Amino acid sequence: MFKKQMSHQFWVYLLMGVIIGLVIAVGFEWNQTTSAQTPTKMVTQQSSETPQASPADMNIAQQLSNVFASVAAEVNPSVVTIFTETKVKMQGSAGSPFNQFFGDDFFKKFFQIPQQQGDLVQHGLGSGVIVDQNGIILTNNHVVDGAENIKVQLLDGSEYVAKVKGTDPRTDLAVITIDAKGLTPIKIGDSDKARVGDWVLAIGSPLNPQLEHTVTAGIISAKGRSGVGLSQYEDYIQTDAAINPGNSGGALVNVEGELVGINSAIATQTGGNMGIGFAIPSNLAQKIMNDIIKTGKVVRGWLGVYIQNVTPEIAQAMKLSSPQGVIISKVQDNSPAMKAGLKPEDIILQLNGKDITNTVELSTWIASTSPGTTVTLKVLRNDKPMEVKVKLEELNTKEQEKLEAQAQGESNFDKIGMKVANITPDMISKYQLPQQVQGVVVTSIDPKGIAAQAGLQEGDVVLKLNRSAIESVDQFNKIMKQVKPGDNLLFYLLRDDANLFIAFTMPQK
Repeated sequence: MFKKQMSHQFWVYLLMGVIIGLVIAVGFEWNQTTSAQTPTKMVTQQSSETPQASPADMNIAQQLSNVFASVAAEVNPSVVTIFTETKVKMQGSAGSPFNQFFGDDFFKKFFQIPQQQGDLVQHGLGSGVIVDQNGIILTNNHVVDGAENIKVQLLDGSEYVAKVKGTDPRTDLAVITIDAKGLTPIKIGDSDKARVGDWVLAIGSPLNPQLEHTVTAGIISAKGRSGVGLSQYEDYIQTDAAINPGNSGGALVNVEGELVGINSAIATQTGGNMGIGFAIPSNLAQKIMNDIIKTGKVVRGWLGVYIQNVTPEIAQAMKLSSPQGVIISKVQDNSPAMKAGLKPEDIILQLNGKDITNTVELSTWIASTSPGTTVTLKVLRNDKPMEVKVKLEELNTKEQEKLEAQAQGESNFDKIGMKVANITPDMISKYQLPQQVQGVVVTSIDPKGIAAQAGLQEGDVVLKLNRSAIESVDQFNKIMKQVKPGDNLLFYLLRDDANLFIAFTMPQK
């Protein structure tokens, strides 16, 4: 009885187990199917929402690509690679400035510094733009400045020896020539018509000769950049088209293949491209180039005023609503400005309808205007706006330099090839100097002068001269007047964030 009952119960339990197992199995199958189908639905949903380029979109993209390729093919033959060689004289033990104070034997005995004789040849790389089929090339002054040998390479690999036709350090432009005919000159466009946001291509030879005729694309990021501190007259086009060392002097062109700028410099914290490049506008470059070719010199307009930026403090003191324009601090005698009735304390707001934002901008626009041209200035005098018409005259560069030096506390030492000036807010901004620094700043260096050969650079701050602290140009001048030919000069300098000594012997008469 017990066995039968157990047998019956066994089969009942077994049957129930099978039924439960089937239910569980069905349940697992349903869950697995659900979980497998969910991603399928999601993938299908995502796929349906993925943007698809229409034929019209692809057509537009292809058209832009075709434009870039066409411009590159058209302009590349007009861009050249420039190679330069510059000799730098080595003085004593590895060029150490202390040799003249302690002698070579001192360094040989205690420091075992290797001796270097003769000249060191520095090799430079840059770019240029052919502007005439008979071998006239436009480039940057800093590409060829001081070079003893210049070689130009064309797109087809042919090479030519180049000669300097003329230079203009104040705008950092130069004209060089090669003995060649039938070249492909670039089309020169109107840079005034270029707009912020316009597509542009930069063409040149960045970094090394193997990367010659590199083409990069970008837009015009800004116009009228000044106060950058790269040259005296600045009116730069800013672009994010990749520009690197070696691109200097190359072409910035619009989508019509027209030259709108000469690539000149970059703003960088790494030494390479960071999307901030500067090009000299083609209108300014063409004016400088034509002057050099026709007359052998640059002819500039002259207004005849000393000007300062209107700072917030000046604006507040003069009860202006905002800092704007530039203020006249002095009017030169017998100048166009004096003849037109301009006065100290006049604030110049506009030139020919264009707003003035700083002194470099106004100076650049005046200098790039031909003498004899009448310009219209919008002036604020005693809180009242007025218009003044001025007929510009030709700037006498040498006389102007003399007057500027006197006004700015600048001294010129031709014998050693350098100029120094008192440190002003403008100098601090231009050379990015510490706010509280005391000394005089080097504003110009002749690359062939002894100061440059010893290692002095523009922007250096002279803290001490022959171990005497320097606080002004007058103090610097007093020490220099006591130095005789053959005497040693010891400079203690601030350069960037470092201090260094540079020494050399005062040349003989």
